[in-house]
Amino acid sequence: MNILSSLVFLIILGVGGGFFAKNVKKIIRNIKLGKDVNRSDRSSDRWKNMLLVAFGQKKMFSRPVPAILHFALYTAFIITQIELVEILIDGIFGTHRFFKPFLGGFYTFLISFIEILSVTALIATVAFLMRRNLLKLPRLNKAELLGWPKKDANLILIMEIILVTCIFTMNGTDEVLYSMGKSHFEGQGSFGFSVSQHLGPAIFGGLNEGVLLVLERIGWWGHFMMVMVFLNYLYYSKHLHIILAFPNTFFADLNPMGQFDNLESVTKEVKLMMDPNADPFAAPAPDADAAPSKFGASDVTDLNWVQLLNAYTCTECGRCTSSCPANQTGKKLSPRKIMMDTRDRLTEVGDNMDKNNGVFLEDGKSLLNDYITQEELWACTSCNACVEECPVNISPLSIIMDMRRYLVMEQSAAPQSLNAMMTNIENNSAPWQYSQMDRLNWKDEN
Repeated sequence: MNILSSLVFLIILGVGGGFFAKNVKKIIRNIKLGKDVNRSDRSSDRWKNMLLVAFGQKKMFSRPVPAILHFALYTAFIITQIELVEILIDGIFGTHRFFKPFLGGFYTFLISFIEILSVTALIATVAFLMRRNLLKLPRLNKAELLGWPKKDANLILIMEIILVTCIFTMNGTDEVLYSMGKSHFEGQGSFGFSVSQHLGPAIFGGLNEGVLLVLERIGWWGHFMMVMVFLNYLYYSKHLHIILAFPNTFFADLNPMGQFDNLESVTKEVKLMMDPNADPFAAPAPDADAAPSKFGASDVTDLNWVQLLNAYTCTECGRCTSSCPANQTGKKLSPRKIMMDTRDRLTEVGDNMDKNNGVFLEDGKSLLNDYITQEELWACTSCNACVEECPVNISPLSIIMDMRRYLVMEQSAAPQSLNAMMTNIENNSAPWQYSQMDRLNWKDEN
């Protein structure tokens, strides 16, 4: 029976792991559709940033209540991986509580600690469900969260409740079985786990050995199956941030907020124009077959790979949108929606490639206009509030600015007031419609 159980376990593990690896490969492929950008500099600063922001949850605590609830889930998720490792060993080799003989009393302490964390995680999960569905916090009930995003958030929380239930079913029935002297393996003694030693007898104490053994296996297999389901659900969920928060913070832009990059092609042209000794005819002739370079971004493939990683990392928490002055004053812009739209379009492009043997066939759509409107882009004040608020250093502003750059430099589609200012700068060397001779007259005014 143990051999058959181990075989079934290995099949499920192989299939689940295979699907997960396949989806990870898709995500990496999609992210690599973005333009190259160098983020290999300042390695020590990047490691520090990742440890403080992703691992240490530094930016979460600007809002204490959700931070404490999230920290309870986060620590439980991290520490319970120890129990998952034991389940994997037990499942493969047909053992039961593999670590117990080796760790002795420390094993009891370890699992007891995991149970306490699981209780706090359960409380946090229920609180998050209430915040979303009963309290209806404004930032969790915006228009962009209607439909699937709301179902996704609730579904992942329900999965967490099922997982915790499986843990206590497994441990609680084990406690009763050991107290009855009906252990799976002789000589291991009782556990005395902090929660299950009380919860187990209270719930399962009146059941016979056969029922207890079945319930224990349901809890054990349920724990394992929920992990497999959750692992493969991540690809379709906002909860990819569980994995991607770490590389996202490592590769985040370390420059001061508000410092924008210059287009290399434009910079070269300006330097050539400003250099009196430069010979414009000395430059090599452009490749006639090469596609012309695009200024700014109109679709996801025009963005860089870090921006696409940002889109996949977004957890839709809405801190960016709740801090956005444009959104607060009733304008259409929502930084969260910018990231969600970018991810949706990137997923659509990836699905297109999957259906056409890895080649993207033009679908008549683009990120600009089909997903993100010009009204949203021009509502942004470029204040960086969204970047400052994001718990994992996502930058919606960088995407907004690249798309604005496309509108201005490729389509001349800036608002009339901005076009007037740029015309004045070009003609008068000042934003105002004064002649160049008069543009410094303001200094003589009283």
